Amino acid sequence: MIAVNIFGNNIRTLNLFAGIIFAAFATFPLTTSAMADTGIPAKQLFGNKTLPAAMKPKVHGYYTKGCLSGAKAVPVDGPNWQTMRLSRNRRWGHPDLVRIIEDLSIDAASAGWNGLLVGDMSQPRGGPMLSGHFSHQVGLDADIWFTPMPDKRMTYKERETISAVSVLIPGSFYVDDQRWTSAHTNLLKFAAKYPEVERILVHPGIKKKLCDTIKGDRGWLRKIRPVKRGHHYHFHLRIGCPPGSPGCKSQNATPRSIGCDKTLAWWFKSGLIKKKKKKPAKKKKAAKPRYTKLGDLPGACEAVLNAPSSNLDVATHKIRTANFTAPNINIPAFNARRVLNSKPIEAKETLKRSASGGGTTADIPIPTKRPKS
Repeated sequence: MIAVNIFGNNIRTLNLFAGIIFAAFATFPLTTSAMADTGIPAKQLFGNKTLPAAMKPKVHGYYTKGCLSGAKAVPVDGPNWQTMRLSRNRRWGHPDLVRIIEDLSIDAASAGWNGLLVGDMSQPRGGPMLSGHFSHQVGLDADIWFTPMPDKRMTYKERETISAVSVLIPGSFYVDDQRWTSAHTNLLKFAAKYPEVERILVHPGIKKKLCDTIKGDRGWLRKIRPVKRGHHYHFHLRIGCPPGSPGCKSQNATPRSIGCDKTLAWWFKSGLIKKKKKKPAKKKKAAKPRYTKLGDLPGACEAVLNAPSSNLDVATHKIRTANFTAPNINIPAFNARRVLNSKPIEAKETLKRSASGGGTTADIPIPTKRPKS
């Protein structure tokens, strides 16, 4: 909190400050209780862990407030996938999620998808992240790019710099038919078929595209849920609480409706339309930002942080395909500054306002009210 008062909104300075804190942890390690007593944000406690807790796989808490023990890592390379933004060290998840990603890569390949580019999952022990996601805290979430895997195996640098590309018409809220293919549809359909998958979060324009084009069996569209920001260059796959995790808090079940009704139309009539700015009220004193502390998380998360680390080889998922040989990639040692300065995954396009779209894909406002979904 002191750092925020001193540095204000200077993001570069805050990033530097966070990097210094991480370096200090590495040089003078503290016990979890000692770090908690200093009021250090939980995102720094969890972000400092480079390997998972050597414990049984268990989810503790909720998607937006929790942690994970016994995590498995998606291998950097698989027969039908490559993991991206390796500097972030976010290729970890509950073993059930990792297995589903491998299954999805195989199923999607059979339907014409060249391979998965796997984006952010969770940190080795879950918990709040140093930057980015509010969810992804319990190892049950994974971002899969809408960009198919290239024919070559990418270098570390390429995985850090290559951007995913939006499937929307630039300047619009609607899918570009020159970018969207039947393979995109099949990829989502395969992802939705797994019983463990509860939700697949996408941009409302993608949901509309599916509602307008899917014939026959449409039941799987229930799991395709429109969300307020982004998700036009990747989709967010979320599984439910796994067996053996009594401390996992479930989401509400998805509605029975497939969601191709007025709840979807709302997004284009109101939810995605940029609101006119109101006349600024009398300037109020800015509230001090509140960071999630270790004490805000489930009690089991302290034990997860204090647990000894698992070996990387043991903690990495074993690929079922026996004849696949992964390329050698030199991955630098984890560095907090590299995480803080990691390039966003989406490509920034030059956008023009669209008369039909009502806004741009780069500036989608956050709705305040929306139908239940």
